[in-house]
Amino acid sequence: MLSAFGVLFVLCYTLILFTGDRGATPRLGVDLQGGTRVVLTAITPDGSRPSEDALRQAQQIISTRIDGLGVAGSEVIVDGDNLVITVPGQDGAQARTLGETARMFVRPVIGSQPAPDAPGEGDEEEGAADDDSEPVSEVLDPDELAAQISEARDLRQSDDPEVQQEALTTHECAPTDILAGNDLPDRPLVTCSNDGTMVYLLGPVLIEGEDIDSGSVTDGYNQQQARWEVSFRFGGDAGRDWATFTRENVGQQAAFVLDTAVVSAPVIREPTPAGSATSISGNFTQQEVRDLANQLRYGALPLSFDSSQAVTVSATLGLASLEAGLIAGAIAMVAVLLYSLLYYRLLGVVAALSLALAGMIVYGVLVLLGRYVNFTLDLAAIAGFIIGIGMTADSFIVFFERIKDEMREGRSFRSAVERGWQRARRTILTGNAVSFIAAAILYALAVGQVKGFAFALGLVTILDLVVVFMVTYPILALATKSKLLSNPRFNGLGAITQVARERAALAEAPSASKEAQQ
Repeated sequence: MLSAFGVLFVLCYTLILFTGDRGATPRLGVDLQGGTRVVLTAITPDGSRPSEDALRQAQQIISTRIDGLGVAGSEVIVDGDNLVITVPGQDGAQARTLGETARMFVRPVIGSQPAPDAPGEGDEEEGAADDDSEPVSEVLDPDELAAQISEARDLRQSDDPEVQQEALTTHECAPTDILAGNDLPDRPLVTCSNDGTMVYLLGPVLIEGEDIDSGSVTDGYNQQQARWEVSFRFGGDAGRDWATFTRENVGQQAAFVLDTAVVSAPVIREPTPAGSATSISGNFTQQEVRDLANQLRYGALPLSFDSSQAVTVSATLGLASLEAGLIAGAIAMVAVLLYSLLYYRLLGVVAALSLALAGMIVYGVLVLLGRYVNFTLDLAAIAGFIIGIGMTADSFIVFFERIKDEMREGRSFRSAVERGWQRARRTILTGNAVSFIAAAILYALAVGQVKGFAFALGLVTILDLVVVFMVTYPILALATKSKLLSNPRFNGLGAITQVARERAALAEAPSASKEAQQ
């Protein structure tokens, strides 16, 4: 078992040092490294205030998207008519992506042409500057916004073929679209591709994104086509409607529209049977595909939002708290180790070694979790880890006290270790099982930083069992084979051995007395 732990330990740090960015530092949360805050201002088609229920629903969906991306340490709060998203790091684009409405529609393509203002290579810098322009909601009041939405609908969602052709010819692609999340599904739509190079005239909605089977959404790299794509299936009647449409429109285009932007407009090459997978592909990056899959998996927001410019959040207070917490934790750890060494002697040395290895493996797992699942370490998670390591020390104490109980019964050190382990491991398993169940329930019910605390507590509970079963017990089993380490004077169990001898002597005294009388 000890060699198996050694393999796990070496594997963990090999992955840290030779994969990914090869950094040995865990990802830190907003309260420790600072972060980026983006304010999302709700927009309603009629200019009225958004309902509290709609804002709460949007908050829940965005929180679910964050969980799906593994962006631990993030925060979503309702502030009046706004949602405030805070994410670790300095990437404001990620916070804006989380706040996209993500209304997915499938519309037939009636016509298309290159955008008159399609960006070229020399326009890339200008387009990037446009992304940082002031949001519409900060420039216009709600009545003006409602008037602009109505005007855009009259032009770009008209049933008049002449108006449609005019809109198709004159429409200019912009980084933001006032109809995003506000377009009418039962009317045509003139809109742009997500890269701004094409303008499309689309028919009324065939299928809504709500009909996508969320459990079927996957993202990945298509090796044959050499591109990133998102695959999914339509459920229920939508799957049959899609099969009928593809059968009757072979050679035609169908557009997958996300918040009025055409993300893909493939030509239908052959019918798609009901229940079969459908893919969305395009000029996507891995992160864009991941974001799209996350949006489809967790649904659209009930409101559309304008996002403010990203604001940096300071971590000064968090760093001061972290420093104070680490100092307190170090003092407590040293006190525990000194007490263990003085009280348990050899067993205390084993406890110190086990705690050191537990700390190192926890740190390694933290680095890997931050690298591969975006887990971030915040103050709440640190509290969970400290409590968990304290529980690891409790497991050692349970085992050591069982050994002492066995030796009081007159057994040798070797026999006491084996029998003590047989009695202690059930108690250790039961105690850790209760802690893990509590952590799992807390993780399922909690939100925000409390969820991070529960995750950390559950992780350390599992690692506690790994260390006790694969390190502590094997080391003591090896110690029983050494004459020096088994010597009561050396291992600190001399007093217990003396108690056992006195008990044995007291037990023999009555029988000796009876024999003398006879």
